[in-house]
Amino acid sequence: MTMEINDNELQKLYEQSFHEIEAGTLIKGKVISVKENGVVVDVGYKSEGFISRDEFSEGEMSDLHPGDVLEVYIRQLSDSEGMVVLSRKQAVRIKAWEYVEDALKNEQPVEGVITGKTKGGLFVDVYGLKAFLPGSHAGVKVSEIDSSIGMKLKFKVLKTNNKHTTLVVSRKSLIDEERQKKKAETLQHLQEGAVLKGVVKNITDYGAFIDLGGLDGLLHISDMSWGRISHPSEMLKVGQEVDVLVLKFDPANEKVTLGYKQKMPDPWSNVDEKYPAGTKVAGKVVSITDYGAFIKVEEGLEGLVHVSEMDWAPKPKHPSKYLQPGDAVEALVLKADRQERRLSLSLKQLKPSPWQLVAENYAPGKVISGKVKSVTDFGVFVGLPEGVDGLIHISDISWTKHIKHPNEVIKKGQRVDAVVLSVEPEKERIALGLKQMRPDPWTGEIPQKFHLGAEVECKVLRLTDFGIFVEMPGEIEGLIYSSETLRDEDNPVKEGDTLWARIIKIDLENRKIGLSMKNVRTQKVHSEE
Repeated sequence: MTMEINDNELQKLYEQSFHEIEAGTLIKGKVISVKENGVVVDVGYKSEGFISRDEFSEGEMSDLHPGDVLEVYIRQLSDSEGMVVLSRKQAVRIKAWEYVEDALKNEQPVEGVITGKTKGGLFVDVYGLKAFLPGSHAGVKVSEIDSSIGMKLKFKVLKTNNKHTTLVVSRKSLIDEERQKKKAETLQHLQEGAVLKGVVKNITDYGAFIDLGGLDGLLHISDMSWGRISHPSEMLKVGQEVDVLVLKFDPANEKVTLGYKQKMPDPWSNVDEKYPAGTKVAGKVVSITDYGAFIKVEEGLEGLVHVSEMDWAPKPKHPSKYLQPGDAVEALVLKADRQERRLSLSLKQLKPSPWQLVAENYAPGKVISGKVKSVTDFGVFVGLPEGVDGLIHISDISWTKHIKHPNEVIKKGQRVDAVVLSVEPEKERIALGLKQMRPDPWTGEIPQKFHLGAEVECKVLRLTDFGIFVEMPGEIEGLIYSSETLRDEDNPVKEGDTLWARIIKIDLENRKIGLSMKNVRTQKVHSEE
């Protein structure tokens, strides 16, 4: 750094008599000419002085002009050519040391530029002097040392020596002193209930530390917002200015607890009055979870739309299939609980219930067409356009077949036509029938087609301990009682065989037909093998 020069003082010293000029002293001189190899300076002596070009930087040389006054150091009163030998660098160095020692004495800061790293610390250029900055006094984190090189900062002078070979400075001491001054000012205003301006110093998972001016306070995540936040970084950034409220101050331990949300009224205090059940609200999606989505209704107030309240579908998809963070939505308030601080919302309640549509669109007797969504032990579920499923109970699949499991007749994904049997929207049920697609054969076809004593050709369906189930013409099942079978060890009856049997019982009320293999005119058994 170029030291400040008082022009009046320079002129006065310039006019001094030659007997005051001695080697090893500082003196002011006036530039006579700027040459390629150096600068000629008049120092009021019997001969002119000369400063070599290498005493100046390129920038200094280009800025020098005849008439400029410089402070120089007299190295020699006369050289081989009779000129006074001068040094600009030495003059600057001497003045720099004077300035540094004065700063040390008066505890004033000095300016310097960090120039590089060394073992145990950094090098700093202080007015052209090479100073040492110990690592413990750097005032920066280890991770920030490299980025600090080249920075122009203020430092406190810690140590010099008489030989002008040692100069130790500190950044940390100056920071600590400035912090103590700020701390004293902050303590004058620090009291519970006060609103102070601070700067975010550090962010952790549980909160943020705020620099109030020489003193740090903790802003816990629970005191940041009346609403729900997952991490302090959602609200704050390091270096951000923020106004905070002092919640608690412990002078003995200098511990400060801060609040941010407390600057505003608690929106939950009257949530049940402001948002009673049935109220329609507008908000923005702030987060998605596996069990639902949180909607910001107002600052600090968020409501939950549970996944079950997103769609009328029996098995709703993941919440992310319906909503994304940032989406603007409308919802219906289901319940506002001030004590539990919960606001339950619904999206589906703003849309017509599919069961209301089912009640309007489907009356008993109507024929529907749909795809089988699932097959269970007790029946099959058929999907309807409204997004609900209708049930065909196993007992409504066939008029005549004895079905053990619905998958014997119907497969998942199969399209079927069925008749609406009943609709119960309040129970969210609609019953369908497959067998009702044709008239009941027990009331018409069977009593007309089959008579006692008639012989019929049958296909063996399954063998049981109490008889043989067979299929008669028209896909009607009958049972050959075990007491009415004929045993043939050489040619036993097998599933899939075709045989003749005689009708010995027709029970229309219980929908059963009994058969016998005895006394049948045709006793042939045809195997499918």
